[in-house]
Amino acid sequence: MQVKRRLSRLVLMAPTVGQCAVAAALAWLVAKDVLGHPRPFFAPIAVIICIGVGLGQRRRRMVEMVVGVSLGVGVGDVLVSWIGSGAWQIALVVALAMAMGVLLDSGSLIVLQAGSSAVLVATLLPPTGVGGVNRMLDALVGGVMGIIAMALLPASPFALVARQASGMFEALGDALRRIAEAIERADPGLATEALDVARGTQASVDTFRQALGTSWEIATISPLHWQSRHRLEGYETAAVPLDHAVRNVRVLARRAVVALGGQNPPPAWLPVALRDLADATQLLREELALGHEPDRAREAILAVASRQVADERWGFSAGVMVAQYRSIVVDLLQASGGDREQAMAALPPLDTGEEDVP
Repeated sequence: MQVKRRLSRLVLMAPTVGQCAVAAALAWLVAKDVLGHPRPFFAPIAVIICIGVGLGQRRRRMVEMVVGVSLGVGVGDVLVSWIGSGAWQIALVVALAMAMGVLLDSGSLIVLQAGSSAVLVATLLPPTGVGGVNRMLDALVGGVMGIIAMALLPASPFALVARQASGMFEALGDALRRIAEAIERADPGLATEALDVARGTQASVDTFRQALGTSWEIATISPLHWQSRHRLEGYETAAVPLDHAVRNVRVLARRAVVALGGQNPPPAWLPVALRDLADATQLLREELALGHEPDRAREAILAVASRQVADERWGFSAGVMVAQYRSIVVDLLQASGGDREQAMAALPPLDTGEEDVP
């Protein structure tokens, strides 16, 4: 399982690795042969930091990289030329460069890059006339080459987000089915297993939302993928409601453990409803992956909403489970492009004497 997960991650990140490799080489050539800098190591470093192997905020990293290098090199060049190199000089240069980075911006990359650049200047690369300016230019060249690589050698933004969304939908559907099985068998142990699965779904949601941010970035920067932007809108609509649905599934699983361990069994219709909701979730995944309006998924979710018995009475734990089920229905309907009012109208009312707020 670990090997499969790592291979999947390698496949996912292969385009980014290729971008880093090509852009780092080009940045070195531009800084060395065009600008005439003898050792432009900041150029390929800036490329790697700008593109990175993570997801999201690449343009921000490029800006932070350039600003951080400029701060570190500038402070280092000025101070070392006055006070020389040594242990206490390094401490002073690093402290001032990082302090200026903190004051300038809250981004951690600016602060770290300012400190590391100052160390390089104070130790390995003492000031040499225009050396500081050259290093700033090298960082700028690397950042620009990184942006160019993202524009001209991009991964498919829609494929990137669809791949991450698929894992999230699979995890969500699996958790719903496991909870249904636990309720059907009245087995607290199965409910505990379902809770463990549900707890693991948040990581897939976080990765999906990071991938969505990166996909929008690629679709904005790269002319080759401008037409992908309208296909990403379905995922953008679904992102926040799906996050809410995953959180509500965790609460549902937790309450199932309590309910099945006591004298307050969940309603008999709930396992079938949860399985149908899992099927609707997979239908939503398929329609979004095709770039279609998820009309069929919306209809399926609305059909699931009517399964609740309106005048049924439950104990506390079962009542909490029903409330969470209703919340998940609302979340998934909103993820499919529906609105809260439509979901509330489809759900049978709860005769609790209080306002129903799923």
